[in-house]
Amino acid sequence: MIRIGLTGNIASGKSEVARMLADRGATVIDADLLAREAVEPDTQAFRDIIKRWGKDVLNDDGGLDRAALRRIVFADQSELDALNRIVHPLVTRLRDREIAQARDRGDPIVICVIPLLFERNIVDEFDAIVLVDAPRPLRLERMVATRGMEATEAMNMIASQMPAELKRARADYVIENNDSLQDLERDVNALWSSLQRDAQRANPLAGKARDPYIETQSQAQVS
Repeated sequence: MIRIGLTGNIASGKSEVARMLADRGATVIDADLLAREAVEPDTQAFRDIIKRWGKDVLNDDGGLDRAALRRIVFADQSELDALNRIVHPLVTRLRDREIAQARDRGDPIVICVIPLLFERNIVDEFDAIVLVDAPRPLRLERMVATRGMEATEAMNMIASQMPAELKRARADYVIENNDSLQDLERDVNALWSSLQRDAQRANPLAGKARDPYIETQSQAQVS
């Protein structure tokens, strides 16, 4: 099994790239989904969040109001650091659980989607790093137009992350997501072929990783 760290600053399109890789046969473990699991109402992280920020970050149904919490923590770096200290340890344990299960199944390529991979200094935990990037003005536009965020809040979130320019130099693969979906598909196809070769070199006895996306495309052409 090879472990790939997939990262990118907010609104770069890393979730779309992860979806495409999953369609091609990769096992995808998404830190954002694990973070939601980590702060369910019955967890210690949820109780720690309420203890620090109070009931103002609760929805009417008693769950976590993520938008309210986001407005607080992205306006103050010390508050964001406090939230990360609460949530990240549990997310790491959940990710390790998912990786172990993938290893037990014999999954050849595991993609870990981690927005703060460089910020958390965990590059060495992975066999390769994929960075998805897009120009900052385009990312800001996506956050405001697509996610309905206020421009000030969006800029605060962008400013809280390490500049992509610093990450590009340390990434093994860079996916540029500033053009069409067709161009993104083309680049992901090239990335997937490269990852399959890496997986084959890592475990030549396992044979070539099955690619259900290509199989489906071939079946469609035959029929």
